[in-house]
Amino acid sequence: MEPLPAQASVRFYGELNDHLAPDQQYLTLEKSFIVAGAVKDLIESFGVPHTEVELILINGESAGFSELVQNGDRVAVYPVFESLDVSPELRVRPGPLREPKFVLDVNLGRLAGYLRMLGFDAQYRNRASDPELVETSVTEHR
Repeated sequence: MEPLPAQASVRFYGELNDHLAPDQQYLTLEKSFIVAGAVKDLIESFGVPHTEVELILINGESAGFSELVQNGDRVAVYPVFESLDVSPELRVRPGPLREPKFVLDVNLGRLAGYLRMLGFDAQYRNRASDPELVETSVTEHR
């Protein structure tokens, strides 16, 4: 007698949907399986690279990549958070994937000040040319 397939619900958020087929984007997707596997394998079975994932919730609880997906589980998969600190909830790595950093030109001095007041790394250069700003952005990952 064949075992009955188990099923889990998976939802991808934000830009992770770019990795999905158009008819799967921004929807709760169902995945059937016979043997429980790691959530990392489940995520990648949809074509989403695990390196793009910042946070995984299984039934509302933070989980790591090795967590086993069980029948009836609800899995929520989130990309890198740019403005929220989710580090207390992270289980997929010890810290966030990236810290936002900015380079701003002569027209954005006030914004640079606001970003700095909010604690962001904001480099303001009022005499930089466009090619210099691009070079800074690329070399410093801003």
